[in-house]
Amino acid sequence: MMQSSTEVKTPSFPRQTDLATVCVYAIGILSAGLFLFLPLVNLLSPSPWQRTMGVVHGTAALLAVVVIAYAGHMAFPLLRGVPKILPQMRTLTFWSSCLAFLAIASGNWAYMRYRAPSGGARAWLRENTPLVHYLFMEYHEFTVLFTLPLGVACTWVLWQYGDSIVEKHNRPVLAATSIALMAMMFFALGGLVSGLNVARMHTL
Repeated sequence: MMQSSTEVKTPSFPRQTDLATVCVYAIGILSAGLFLFLPLVNLLSPSPWQRTMGVVHGTAALLAVVVIAYAGHMAFPLLRGVPKILPQMRTLTFWSSCLAFLAIASGNWAYMRYRAPSGGARAWLRENTPLVHYLFMEYHEFTVLFTLPLGVACTWVLWQYGDSIVEKHNRPVLAATSIALMAMMFFALGGLVSGLNVARMHTL
């Protein structure tokens, strides 16, 4: 049986598709890498305090934000009661709490220099741009502290209840935990934005 000369062949683009996939992954990895290397920009600062504190606190804060944001993102399927993500959520909340503690501890170290009576960033900001201090730093000082108790509480709940947290009678606990993780993500992202704005105005 002869094939018709007018038979239409379906085009296939495996090569182009593979190239597009590689490009998307390459751009994503490059963007993530540049974002994670952001604290190392502090090494170029003329201030010796900024070179040390900026790198330590910046690295701890950035890693905390990345992990906490991922945990907050996973809180949405957790709220729907998806049981297969529970082991991952227990690990994420634990490391979120650890990184939040490191970010807060290093932030308090940097905060001592920020409040230095002579030559401190706080005095300079209040004199020259008081709105930055009151709008960003006052927000930054207090809201980021909520990430640690929220993380510890969520970690305890997820490990204490285990897989039974998705059961019907534990739905209020599951909802409260998921909302707490979302709030933790909100405070972490807000802290990153406000901290970057303050650092952009004046270094330590």
